[in-house]
Amino acid sequence: MIQLSIAENIKRIRLEHGLSQSELGKIAGVSDKAVSTWELGLKTPRMGAVEKMANYFGITKSAIVDDAPMTSLQKPVVPPGFMPMPEMVQVPLIGSIACGTPITAEQNIKSYVGVPAAWRADFALECHGDSMAPTICDGDVVCIRSQPEVEQGQIAAVRIGEEATLKHCYYQNGVVQLIADNPSVCPPMVYTGSDLDEIEVEGLAVGFCRGLV
Repeated sequence: MIQLSIAENIKRIRLEHGLSQSELGKIAGVSDKAVSTWELGLKTPRMGAVEKMANYFGITKSAIVDDAPMTSLQKPVVPPGFMPMPEMVQVPLIGSIACGTPITAEQNIKSYVGVPAAWRADFALECHGDSMAPTICDGDVVCIRSQPEVEQGQIAAVRIGEEATLKHCYYQNGVVQLIADNPSVCPPMVYTGSDLDEIEVEGLAVGFCRGLV
């Protein structure tokens, strides 16, 4: 039998963050069944899974696998003048989009990423190219809230055939214009009449993540 303290630590961390076993499994890169065996004390997580959980929650690995039961989450001290990390959730990161399938279909999901819960994002897109620079740059991860329409000028994820693009959307007299922030890279894309059948708004851009390295 596995030491019960590890099982208690994992379950306590999961419950204090309001996560299901399936959600914790996505963070750790395992199935919900694996998380269940950890919490029952039947198996211990591999160190790679422990490291993923520790990095995600901002705690030490020993807070998960220490022999002594954990009395509280060992969160790092936030220096004066700084704000703690917001509550995070996992959303699917979309890769290549298969024609004719919903954007969040399993075959389109590249991985899962942690984003602020307050954004109420449903999925994220990894951006390629400089058409929206400097607002959104190549390599940024943009979070999308699923909705069929956006307000004038808002940045939307728009599906055109097998591709998804991020552009400002404008509507007027039966004409849809998709406008880039960098027109030298991508001129305005104009759709009218039957051409409107080629495009579909997938959602509103609500935030983005950018690496520093």
